[in-house]
Amino acid sequence: MATPQGWYDDPQDQSIIRWWDGQQWTSHTKPKAQATPALAPVQPPQPQQPAAPAASFKASKPKLFGKGQALDEAHAEIDRLRAELARLGAMDIADLQAERERLQGEVAAAGEQLAASQVDGQRQRQEIESQLAAARRMVVETEETAILQEVGIYRYQHPLDDSVAYRAELSRIQDQIKAMVKKDGGAISATTSWNVNGSATEGRKMVNDISKLMLRAYNAEADNLVRSMKPYKLQSATDRLDKVAMTIEKLGRSMSIKVSVPYHQLRWRELELTADYLEKVAEEKERDREERERLREERKVEQEIERERQRLRKEEQQFRQAIAQLAAQGDAEGAARLQARLEGVIGEIEAVDFRARTLTAGHVYVISNIGSFGEGVLKIGMTRRLEPMDRVKELGDASVPFIFDVHALYFADNAVRIEREMHQRFADRRVNRVNNRKEFFKVTAAEARDALTELSGELMTFVEEPEALEYRQGLQGATADTSLV
Repeated sequence: MATPQGWYDDPQDQSIIRWWDGQQWTSHTKPKAQATPALAPVQPPQPQQPAAPAASFKASKPKLFGKGQALDEAHAEIDRLRAELARLGAMDIADLQAERERLQGEVAAAGEQLAASQVDGQRQRQEIESQLAAARRMVVETEETAILQEVGIYRYQHPLDDSVAYRAELSRIQDQIKAMVKKDGGAISATTSWNVNGSATEGRKMVNDISKLMLRAYNAEADNLVRSMKPYKLQSATDRLDKVAMTIEKLGRSMSIKVSVPYHQLRWRELELTADYLEKVAEEKERDREERERLREERKVEQEIERERQRLRKEEQQFRQAIAQLAAQGDAEGAARLQARLEGVIGEIEAVDFRARTLTAGHVYVISNIGSFGEGVLKIGMTRRLEPMDRVKELGDASVPFIFDVHALYFADNAVRIEREMHQRFADRRVNRVNNRKEFFKVTAAEARDALTELSGELMTFVEEPEALEYRQGLQGATADTSLV
């Protein structure tokens, strides 16, 4: 039976006829009839394509930018979607199912690829983080201020008596180092089974040359650390030397080249002894300086006592001569008056002799210098001078911009003990906590007064508010200069 007008045979199933209404296909079973000559299957109409003139019109349009360009892109996208819809409409159910399966396969493949990319990205991130952590471990912190604050007072790694003993021990270590760096001395180890072009001899020569180069690099770094050593930089220096040994082992891994453990420990001990030696030298210099200062102060005290003793002896002699003359003239009353004054001079001589014999006697002083150190900073010390203000004036010499103000000058037979207990009481408020020989404390005048009164039992005078004459006059002058501007 002939296919009715407007209907088309299904190319896959001859018992089905299909109708295209311009938007979708409608399928029906072909009615049964007498056999007729077979007709060539009629191809269904293809989805309507845009007219050629319109396409050529779009192609001839000038290129637009901004909103015009966006409008062209939107039209192009609409045309693409229409073509895709027409293509899908021309498909039968089997083709649509196959297309859906294809698209689902593409989506699944894209999902797998995304998951693999995420896993790879996570792996790369972990590798970068591990490399960053390794790089941070290779960095040696050398901030000297932080190290000083953390360590405080230096602790000797190998305590010896003096710098001479450290120097001798360093010489012995350096002799061992020279012996180990010689050929086959054991400073560095490497493989013995390396071949070059099939030659073991050439391989050994290459390994030996690279080993010498590696050892030279290690020794150069170690020698530089020794030359630039500071006692408070010991930890950073040993850490850096460890990193150098690790780097050499890493670079020479293919030939098993590395610095031997005994040689590395020897260079490490050299660093420790160098730090100890430098600290001991500095300590001995400081001790010598303090001893020279103490002897200089003692000489000044002795000279002052001797001058005072000569002055008093001269007065004593003069009084005795005057008393003898008055007695010869029969002036008993005048002789009695001079005798009383003579007894006073004799008492002063005894006091001077007592000061010369008693090393603990002296004046405890509490002074400040707000122009130099600010408010709330006091210097608490002791002097054996007969005239303590001489010592205060020396402390306010050209090394500080202003003179010191005196809060208290207290004489005591046990001045050394009072000074020591004052220092112990305010030990946690020292300005310099590393060098206890510096006698500056962050203490108010009232706190110092109360402590000195408690330790001495009596305190005649104490000035709480410092005069600071030069400093205050300078502030007033600066204010006046500013007001004139």
